[in-house]
Amino acid sequence: MINFKRLFGVLAVATSVLLSSGPAMSYMKKDIVGTAVDAGSFTTLVTALKSAGLVDVLKGDGPFTVFAPTDEAFKALPKGTVADLLKPENKEKIISILTYHVVPGKTLAADLTGKKVTVKTVEGSPVKINGTNGVKVNKASVVKPDIMTSNGVIHVIDKVLLPPENK
Repeated sequence: MINFKRLFGVLAVATSVLLSSGPAMSYMKKDIVGTAVDAGSFTTLVTALKSAGLVDVLKGDGPFTVFAPTDEAFKALPKGTVADLLKPENKEKIISILTYHVVPGKTLAADLTGKKVTVKTVEGSPVKINGTNGVKVNKASVVKPDIMTSNGVIHVIDKVLLPPENK
């Protein structure tokens, strides 16, 4: 069972860290959600977390590794996609997408360097991580790694990850 309060907290902290221009270590006292909010470049992610009811999850103890898409990554989705996902009748779908961006535990970029691994997300489906030339998660590139939070780590990515339709 997914602890949505915990998951939401992790995503929010990730957003805050990514939007901020200060050093990552200054965010160690904030959780994922707080870090994401403070960053300012994750407004769409934070809005989605609130809509999905996941803020408290990502504020939980963790640790979590969050692959946090920027606002620009969400803008790259087909027109109308985000607005459609935020509708109350699509809550389960947005929860699935958001939890596909979270991996239990704390994994730093250095842990992935030179490796190709497949890891299970909180959503339940695996993501492929390739650390042989930078770090890629499925087809998304990590553009800012290792934003440390009080309950995990955020890696900023340039694309929204979509879980497989058939698990």
